[in-house]
Amino acid sequence: VNDKGELYAYRDPMGFKPLCVGRVNDLVVVASETCALDVLAGFNGCEYEPVKPGELVRVSEGSIEKIQIASSKRRARCMFEYVYFSRPDSVFDGISIYKARENIGRELAKRCPAEGDMVVPVPDSGRTAALGYSMQIGLPFVEGLMKNRYVGRTFIMPGQDLRDEMVSLKLNVVRDIVQGRRIVLVDDSIVRGTTMKRIVRLLRRGGAKEVHVRISCPPIISACYMGIDFPTRRELIAKIMSLEELTRYVEADTLEYNTIDGLLAGIGLPRSELCLACLTGEYPLTKSYKLELLEELLGRG
Repeated sequence: VNDKGELYAYRDPMGFKPLCVGRVNDLVVVASETCALDVLAGFNGCEYEPVKPGELVRVSEGSIEKIQIASSKRRARCMFEYVYFSRPDSVFDGISIYKARENIGRELAKRCPAEGDMVVPVPDSGRTAALGYSMQIGLPFVEGLMKNRYVGRTFIMPGQDLRDEMVSLKLNVVRDIVQGRRIVLVDDSIVRGTTMKRIVRLLRRGGAKEVHVRISCPPIISACYMGIDFPTRRELIAKIMSLEELTRYVEADTLEYNTIDGLLAGIGLPRSELCLACLTGEYPLTKSYKLELLEELLGRG
């Protein structure tokens, strides 16, 4: 906002993150997620559209002007928005986050089936993928874990001790549901692995006979320099452990990840339209970006 009362909003040329603009009654609203405009509009509804990559939005006295000030041949939408960060009721460049996660769960079930009695989601972020997994594989979808809604997202909290404490406060097992059952536990991702280990222990203490972990996002092996607070490579557990080692570490009976092909099929976009750097280590940046310097400055080497 400048001294003339004009509002400016800009989306980067590769479109890493979502941005939309719309009208809610007499207001012009710019938000990273479409659900914000839906909530503000209530029953009245509103019209909004995505801000294109490289586009500058200027809002002055209620008028909306869009100016294309930069361009890139490469599109690099953050795949983690579809997997985890965006709310399920948002739309990212025309793709429903809810449907993307449901489809990712279906693709996970095709590639990583498990024998169990029920599919249990890790709330809240694993719920939609777990529903898709359940529908595809034909097992009942059961809420075997209850969430304390006053505890925030744990993987971005500072300090391992705090993250561990928050996991204990955040989730509780419905013992009557899981006792003596073979659980197929579905979550969106594994970053450090400590959260999953505690969840598996919770289920076992609740009487689960078996716990089979299925993860809708492929292994995260590289740091992010485009806006997500992933830890250092040394803390990314899929980077430092084999699948067999990780399965033992989280104390699961089995553990399997979705594939990149499964992720792409679920989202419905080609590889060339997404940023998959945290999964591949291949960053959609020109050679002028000194990643070694970024690693040193951010401590993510």
